Amino acid sequence: MKAEIIAVGTEILTGQILNTNAQFLSEKLAEIGVDVYIQTAVGDNEARLLSVLEIARERSELVILTGGLGPTEDDLTKQTVAKFLGKNLVFDAQAQTKLDNFFAQRPDYDRTPNNERQAQIIQGATPLANETGLAVGGMIEVEGVTYVVLPGPPSELKPMVLNELLPRLMTGAKLYSRVLRFFGIGESQLVTILADLIEQQTDPTIAPYAKIGEVTLRLSTKANSKQEADLALNSLEEQILSRNSFEGTSLRDICYGYGESTSLASLVVEELKKRQKTITAAESLTAGLFQASIADFSGVSAIFKGGFVTYSLEEKAKMLDIPQAELETHGVVSTYTAEKMAEQARAKTESDFGISLTGVAGPDSLEGHPAGTVFIGLSQASGTEVIRVNIGGRSRADVRKIAVMHAFNLVRKALLSK
Repeated sequence: MKAEIIAVGTEILTGQILNTNAQFLSEKLAEIGVDVYIQTAVGDNEARLLSVLEIARERSELVILTGGLGPTEDDLTKQTVAKFLGKNLVFDAQAQTKLDNFFAQRPDYDRTPNNERQAQIIQGATPLANETGLAVGGMIEVEGVTYVVLPGPPSELKPMVLNELLPRLMTGAKLYSRVLRFFGIGESQLVTILADLIEQQTDPTIAPYAKIGEVTLRLSTKANSKQEADLALNSLEEQILSRNSFEGTSLRDICYGYGESTSLASLVVEELKKRQKTITAAESLTAGLFQASIADFSGVSAIFKGGFVTYSLEEKAKMLDIPQAELETHGVVSTYTAEKMAEQARAKTESDFGISLTGVAGPDSLEGHPAGTVFIGLSQASGTEVIRVNIGGRSRADVRKIAVMHAFNLVRKALLSK
């Protein structure tokens, strides 16, 4: 079924509100196997809405209109759709009763003739009850095209979609998706490696998304059961992860997790809890962002005793007991400093892992190092490792965020190797 969403409201076109309804509808329709091909926004104008409906009828099998069901003069969606279909508006008994009860319980409210519009539906339409408001929705099929009218307020639209519309649209096949998360590769490189799979895709499909510091792949397939979907998605995932990056690294090694809400930080925190290991950090350019990321999760007191924010050279020397003369010799942006920060932080808190971050957030260079130069140290009982990463061409905020992601990834790999 080819679907089209028409958002009615001048306030959308003028930028006064965001069209979040279209995003919600597209997501929920995709889950039941209904493909949204087109989204349109049109103002509160009968002539323009009629012209949009004329086009939609020729190209879509399902036309969903949101907004314009209220009591004011510019709420004209139902009236315009009825005119377009050559039908009258009639009162829905259930909606009328709800309207009567609403005003009966509020004697101070003035009931005007415009209020009655909210209880009207297009003649022959199936009413869609409004759990949280007064404007009844409707669904009608005419000449092979199904038209749906929904209220604009998300608090009214969402329950109507979930409880009234989707059950009536359910098809045999549903959309199943799986999200793969990658760190250590850019979107353009990943897409190039998978170019043949992407170009030849029919079902399942691959959709890449670039985020700050990472890339995700959404694998999707239509199937009649989760078992059937898993077979298709497992096969595609294996084809993807069996490939190598241009540097020779296996994509399997840089795919760190699954799902929309998974992050490097969440994985590391959960793994530390599971292994009953503790971690600390000494941070310079990130100014506590690594530690704040740990604290985003509940129960972290079991793995995190505390840490250090040592921005200046003097504080690195004083708080971490690193010889100031050595810091002055090597510089704060150096392998030496990252190594000592990680080791001293771990020793002072008696933690299993010590992470350090020092470098240049930008926009200016420091000690001859360009913005985006970061040294990250990881200290553990077996020794200390320091990596240097270059996060060039980014804002100061992005450099700090990506540096923290590199730090979590360093810990993740250390945990996996044990």
